[in-house]
Amino acid sequence: MSIFLEEEVRRSPTGKQPALKIPEIHGVLPYSGHRNPLTRSTVARRVAATFATRATGGTPKVYLFEALTEWSATLDILLDPTVYGIEVQLPPILYPWPGRKKPREHHFDLRVTFEDGFRRAVFVRNGHSLTKPKTKAEIDAIFNAIPTDFADDAIVVNGDQFTRPYRDNLFRAYDACQRTDREADELVQETARTTNYWLLKDLIRNSGLPSPRAFDAALRLIGRGHLAADWYSVISIHSRVRLPE
Repeated sequence: MSIFLEEEVRRSPTGKQPALKIPEIHGVLPYSGHRNPLTRSTVARRVAATFATRATGGTPKVYLFEALTEWSATLDILLDPTVYGIEVQLPPILYPWPGRKKPREHHFDLRVTFEDGFRRAVFVRNGHSLTKPKTKAEIDAIFNAIPTDFADDAIVVNGDQFTRPYRDNLFRAYDACQRTDREADELVQETARTTNYWLLKDLIRNSGLPSPRAFDAALRLIGRGHLAADWYSVISIHSRVRLPE
């Protein structure tokens, strides 16, 4: 579940931007990030979402995102079945910066823990910013200052890849992954390996499964990289699908 909250945040009489608090939700773990990003922005859409992971014992938990790109990157990461848990809006990393006596602060957008205990910090930024020498220097300074007890490695994600169709596909693939159906997944994957098809509707027909069940299985396979499709067009029964190279 995700809620886009930019338009629900109102200016206070003093002109300051108060952070919107998420009320307690029955059966859902509360938000536990270091900071609350839900303030009004003219350039970003804030997102509140619930995700259940093995780290939460399968119980949904509230996560807050400063922009659609961060939410999209999280959906992309959660499609990996080896992910154990996620954290957002982390405590600041202190890093040196030329010309400043005091270190600067950076809050990583996301930290992922995998089932083997490996932890990865994720830096999300738009493509235009990533081309700037200042941003590249900033990333180098931040990554070199990451304490060993904070993360095992760090990656940069270009948020420009998350177009609207891409985001829609991520959300639908993630949603399909919440419905376990190993029998359908195995049958559709075997059908993809052993039959001739061009469009997804051909693969569904070849599988012999009811269309909704086979379509969900195909979305799960696409999301996990076992089938290839064009993520930049909304995936439908008319989409071209193939085995990954």
